[in-house]
Amino acid sequence: MGGLPEQSGAAPIAACRPRGEAGDELRRATAREPCLPGTHPIHQPTRLTVVAFLSGCAEAEFRTVRENCGVSESALSKVVSTLEAASYVKVRRGYVGKRPRTWLRLSPEGRRALAAHLAELQRIAATATALAATLDHQPPQP
Repeated sequence: MGGLPEQSGAAPIAACRPRGEAGDELRRATAREPCLPGTHPIHQPTRLTVVAFLSGCAEAEFRTVRENCGVSESALSKVVSTLEAASYVKVRRGYVGKRPRTWLRLSPEGRRALAAHLAELQRIAATATALAATLDHQPPQP
């Protein structure tokens, strides 16, 4: 009885049988850059969260980003270093009174990369949805 529960209106995963080369089509569609893990700096969820947050503002203080993205100071520092090395984030350091502050902003390259990444994710989802609609939905053989 183990396995995934069926959702109403959807065939169980094991019942989906690709017609012809449909499975190969999905693999080709989902294997393109930039969404392969490790090949795109914003693919990792925490980096994507930070980039998405920064896309909604001109500039944000480090503490504000940390609090709103729900990450630790050390984790955000590491994420910012990675994104800065990819030229996706610009860092500005200064003082408010005598207190040091760090501000972060998404660079134009970062904005383009986010838009391209989101478009690629949408394309993968659309391809998978279209492919699933072409599958035979037959009950699995025991």
